[in-house]
Amino acid sequence: MTVDPELVDRFQTDLRALWGDDEGARLGIAFSGGPDSLALLLLAHAAMPDRVVAASVDHGLRPESADEVRHAADICQSLGLPHAILEVEVAEGNLQSEARLARYAALARWAQAEGVAAICTAHHADDQAETFLMRANRGSGLAGLSGVRGRNVIPDTDIAVLRPLLGWRRSVLEEIAANSGFEPVRDPSNEDRAFDRVRMRKALATSDFIDVEAVSRSARMLAEMQDAVAGLANEEWERAREEDGAPARYRPLARMSTYRPAFLSEVMTHMGADFGIALSRSDAARIVADLIDGRPVNISGIQARASTENDEPVWTFAPEKPRRTA
Repeated sequence: MTVDPELVDRFQTDLRALWGDDEGARLGIAFSGGPDSLALLLLAHAAMPDRVVAASVDHGLRPESADEVRHAADICQSLGLPHAILEVEVAEGNLQSEARLARYAALARWAQAEGVAAICTAHHADDQAETFLMRANRGSGLAGLSGVRGRNVIPDTDIAVLRPLLGWRRSVLEEIAANSGFEPVRDPSNEDRAFDRVRMRKALATSDFIDVEAVSRSARMLAEMQDAVAGLANEEWERAREEDGAPARYRPLARMSTYRPAFLSEVMTHMGADFGIALSRSDAARIVADLIDGRPVNISGIQARASTENDEPVWTFAPEKPRRTA
């Protein structure tokens, strides 16, 4: 099938903005078989003939999942695209979170084995708006409201994850899929109102005043702001190592108060890293809040205390002492 050349040109431009001109490199597509990832597959195949490979992850969470990934494989075979089925086991816990971790770990192993330089996913503007509004509804801070990034890296690998469709509406992708001649997979969980995202999607679908593209742009601008804050926090921690004796000691300078609490929370993640502890942003924010109020705090293996020297605040840190057991 033929995709509208104007859409292919648009895709090439959006992909190049994230990936540059990596001539000859192979691009992997995370292909669920759904309409969004089908549109992504078709756009990439039209834009980069002979350089696209695909993989479908079977989470094993539904009886139909094996048939769905085989259907995805059949679509790729029809297009002449190399395709792999990746079977994973999802750990207990938050179902969507654990499934995501298992999925990206499997995709990273596949990409490394196949010499794939980057993996594309089909996240789009509607996904971005849903994420932003869900997190705003939970009172998330700057990092959470930054939403889905156009480019990041799978942890502990050098495999880039690219999302070139973040500026595209779901309706455009649905149309590409509908005109393809292929029947996309329909995941029933996308209609299950037990999930926050589905409820938000339904609410947006009935709203006549929320501008999805504008919300998506806001998330992108906040991501840029978050990156700037993270960069400043890195510079501040380097200063603290040289002047304060960090990580054991840190002076939260008065001039930094403008950035509280987001800035200081980012600084605290560096402190945790120096102690070999991966502090979550929520734990870092809790440390900051308690220390600003002068309260000692023990969290995630860190002991933190606030005091003053020459009328200036000083925070001290140490690994938390092992608890005594009977």
